[in-house]
Amino acid sequence: MSAKFDAKDFGKRLKTMLKVDFRRMFLTPIVYIMLGVSLALPILILVMTSFMGGTDPETGEAVAMFTNVWQAIGSAGGGMSMDLTGMCNINLLYFLVAIFVCVFVGEDFRSGYAKNIFTVRSKKLDYITSKTVVLFTAAVGMFLLFFVGAMIGGSVAGLSFDLAAVGASAGGIVACMISKIFFALVFVSIALTLACVGRQKVWLSVLCTLGAGMLLFTMIPMMTPLNAGVLNVILCVAGGALFAVGLGAISNVILNKTSLV
Repeated sequence: MSAKFDAKDFGKRLKTMLKVDFRRMFLTPIVYIMLGVSLALPILILVMTSFMGGTDPETGEAVAMFTNVWQAIGSAGGGMSMDLTGMCNINLLYFLVAIFVCVFVGEDFRSGYAKNIFTVRSKKLDYITSKTVVLFTAAVGMFLLFFVGAMIGGSVAGLSFDLAAVGASAGGIVACMISKIFFALVFVSIALTLACVGRQKVWLSVLCTLGAGMLLFTMIPMMTPLNAGVLNVILCVAGGALFAVGLGAISNVILNKTSLV
């Protein structure tokens, strides 16, 4: 009498892989560090800058300051400014997300977990799909916590919450945050692919990812303005999905063609 073993389909394999990855992520200290930084960063930025002077002590020129809490989320114009309000806002999180992805995936290869999981129970595509979902979930948490931190920091600093003053509306803010969250999927996908290239060399994958991120950084204000609409949401969702699928396929090829040690 011969035993019959039915191969698991992709859905069942992915479900198992997701459980493992979510468990590993929540047991990893760096995820809590990144979430804590995401919450504390806007509070520190808004509170500390509220105590700064309004003019440069050397030149006497006015320094652009945060006067409205929504400036920590973005601008309505869609353009990128090089002043304090344009650089120290929620868009900084894209680089934190990229670093987190590289470190988290790099640890899989450094510890030997990736080689073990591929040998024993999982296919490369399952691994890439699961990592994309899990890491994107972490990115969503980071963006939501930054938003909460901005509200807290703005209240403590006594900043204005007037939406009209920055050319936005409640609906625009919601669309803006949704757009920013799904645009993060682009950075997750890029970082995941480069992490598969760098593997144990986390420093290499981080440098390459930050370099690639700089090329996209100027697009973020245009794609995710404060007065975002349905079109912005659609473009960011579609762009994030295309990057996830396209770069996911490339990552799968990379893992199939290279050594896992």
